[in-house]
Amino acid sequence: MATAPRARLADIAVQAGVSEATVSRVLNGRSGVAEATREAVLTALDVLGYERPVRLRQHSAGLIGLIVPELDNPIFPAFAQVIESALAHHGYTPVLCTQTPGGVREDEYTQMLTERGVAGIIFVSGLHADTSADPGRYAALRRRGLPIVLVNGYVEGLDAPFVSNDDVTSMDLAVNHLVAQGHRRIGLALGPPQYVPVIRKIDGFRQAMRRHLGRTDLDGAIECSLFSVEGGAAAAHRLIDAGCTAVVCGSDLMALGAIRAVRERGLDVPADVSVIGYDDSPLIAFTDPPLTTVRQSVQAMGAAAVRALLDDIHGGSRGAHATFAQRTEYLFRPELVVRGSTGSVAQRPAPGE
Repeated sequence: MATAPRARLADIAVQAGVSEATVSRVLNGRSGVAEATREAVLTALDVLGYERPVRLRQHSAGLIGLIVPELDNPIFPAFAQVIESALAHHGYTPVLCTQTPGGVREDEYTQMLTERGVAGIIFVSGLHADTSADPGRYAALRRRGLPIVLVNGYVEGLDAPFVSNDDVTSMDLAVNHLVAQGHRRIGLALGPPQYVPVIRKIDGFRQAMRRHLGRTDLDGAIECSLFSVEGGAAAAHRLIDAGCTAVVCGSDLMALGAIRAVRERGLDVPADVSVIGYDDSPLIAFTDPPLTTVRQSVQAMGAAAVRALLDDIHGGSRGAHATFAQRTEYLFRPELVVRGSTGSVAQRPAPGE
């Protein structure tokens, strides 16, 4: 491709904020163009959907893929906003890919992004969090030299940085708070058991219950369902039947479902059953009652994910001044935000009493 049609040149020039002459110089591989300007033109090509000339395809630093599982759960738009803002601050254009039931899958998005020549990909709560998924998909990307960062999940031995919330500490914070309020029969409502964050929360819950209450008989106190309002309600019904006076949930959406289940029984939150969520999603402080929840460090985690990716893109992960070493997981300490959905234990008899 020696030159682009004039209409295309004009579109690219507007998108990149440069002159048509500058666009022509970049497309024809001529010298005398600043690297930042060259990258702006190449990014404009990508954004507008034009194919790069073959000789320019190695200049792919403009685009970064960001794959999230959904947007229905408010925590994922929060991650996307933080990561997109951080990428834009460093001059990169994020390409947000959202999965939906029956829609485009993670592997299809990954193929599309690599075909577009992205400089790297950030995966948030992707298949790397599913222990039943084949981790070879990520190893293949690394063998091709593509920088990737994986958020909230872990694959043993994968040559990539991981950024996660500390799920074990999260459970200790929640259980300690409830025990201080007099609760002894505490239940845990989670999503599907094959996910790494679920496995870690169960482990943290067992450790916390043993540490604070000396309890090890917890099989009836742990319910796995779906990460949804309906899943939280179903799990909470079973835990209430088991005599639990408090329910710790694996997400804020599940916690809203747990509150619904409590009210369907004619009970009150927190007078009869206390409920703790997880994430501190936007607007969750304005529910009825305002939700006590474990807050993920979304801002810090998102910034760390971007920093790790850019270190790798610029060769930092292999150099002497690397900020993030490979095959390393960075755990961010959560915070318990106490609001109105937890209170002193209700004096209700256990089943059979």
